[in-house]
Amino acid sequence: MVLERSRTGVIPTQESVPEATASEPEPITAPDPSGAVIVALAQFYPRLGDVGVNVAAHLTTIAAAAAGGAGLVVFPELSLTGYFLKDQAPEVALTLDSPEVHALLDASRAGDIDVVAGLILESDQHRFYNASLYISGGDVVHVHRKVYLPTYGLFDEQRYLAAGDRFRAFDAPLGRRTHHHWRAGILICEDLWHPTSAALLARQGVDLIICPSASPGRGLLQGEAVGTASSYDVMTRTYAQLFTTYLLYCNRSGFEDGVGFWGGSRVVDPSGSVVAEVPGAQEAVLFHSIERSALRRARVAYPLLRDERNDVNDAETDRLRRRHTRG
Repeated sequence: MVLERSRTGVIPTQESVPEATASEPEPITAPDPSGAVIVALAQFYPRLGDVGVNVAAHLTTIAAAAAGGAGLVVFPELSLTGYFLKDQAPEVALTLDSPEVHALLDASRAGDIDVVAGLILESDQHRFYNASLYISGGDVVHVHRKVYLPTYGLFDEQRYLAAGDRFRAFDAPLGRRTHHHWRAGILICEDLWHPTSAALLARQGVDLIICPSASPGRGLLQGEAVGTASSYDVMTRTYAQLFTTYLLYCNRSGFEDGVGFWGGSRVVDPSGSVVAEVPGAQEAVLFHSIERSALRRARVAYPLLRDERNDVNDAETDRLRRRHTRG
């Protein structure tokens, strides 16, 4: 595994964890009264259809991230299963009661660290969802089922999976490393391409948008960047700035069916600046400290959320709905 060191430190995801050095983040042993917390983005290479191997890698990474002082570790989209599953989806699907999920719950509790992990989630009605779990203190705090299932280009999710139907914010304890709960929301990959998704979370007061992704390289090269990478660069910075929120983008690495995933996981601050980033597609875990003071500075300088006219939005939406109903 190739390791690159970011501004705030990178650790391996599957091999032995090196001894701490002065440049790595110091473990946090007590809540930070300022509201600062270290987050870790696990740019991970899930093995297609091999849930057991992927769970083992998750447990190693969770323990290492907790030892590095992180209050939250984020894995990419479908990190427990791989992405191009097609007819395999029912075979690798899990429920919230699955032993594999309980292993993640136990790891969260043992490390006092929150975990975002991706899976095929099976419902009681045997529908299968591309979902991400937010786990904290040994419990599933929130489940997001991907709403927008792409069916263009090399994507065919809607053929195999059911779509989610909501965007909900929730209180994220962040491993209880801070006295302040953060208001968070999850958007999975394609969800981010639809502006109303982030807008609905912003209306619910989110401080943190988490985007697990399995984005393959598509489109023409623009300089050294794949076209999709350039698009995500614009989207992540724009949403963070417009909604004055942190945005954690965690993309996967590796190859499936000859398709390469470009990585590029990043932390974007509420002013729209990329403050930490994995520069390539290698497996790595990116550490960075996020601070509530940055939220305050951005919202004082740009009171966009305060000035948002939700009454106008609601009235216009109702008008358009009535017109559509009348045919």
